[in-house]
Amino acid sequence: MSKPAAQFTPLNIAILTVSDSRTLEQDTSGQYLVDSLTEAGHNLADRQLITDDIYQIRAVISGWIANPDVHAVITTGGTGFFIRDSMPEAVSVLFDKSIDGFGEMFRLISKDDIGMSTVQSRAIAGMANGTGIFCLPGSTGACRTGWNDILKEQFDSRTRPCNFVAHFMRANPSHN
Repeated sequence: MSKPAAQFTPLNIAILTVSDSRTLEQDTSGQYLVDSLTEAGHNLADRQLITDDIYQIRAVISGWIANPDVHAVITTGGTGFFIRDSMPEAVSVLFDKSIDGFGEMFRLISKDDIGMSTVQSRAIAGMANGTGIFCLPGSTGACRTGWNDILKEQFDSRTRPCNFVAHFMRANPSHN
């Protein structure tokens, strides 16, 4: 007897763009993520654009972490080396657990597109209070890479052998 096919579980995902120069109307990276997650069947929980300020970033993301209806957060921007790029410093202190493989895979995949410039990517991810936080660079191309090559599949409850959905739903399928 074969196992029944897994059901798709839509997630509530919040998008945060960090930029000192863009407005929401000019935010092609954030809009790409919104369009992609809704096309995949997920729900947009919230979307904000703020300046690259450590404490503003922490405040917004902390609010989402505390909200049990937000399963995941994807950020875009602030992961570079310029003086105002502070996403990793702002967010990493909020993690209960880091997802080291996310940044490693993002840089590996990005090498095909941008060569060794990928070493300057500080893409990171982690879990906080059962909420996944995934920090991507600010370019639309980087968001496309992060979504299509990593997140889309890992946010799909049907992906085997594992995906992040059970973690976001705070349910360990091996402990049923």
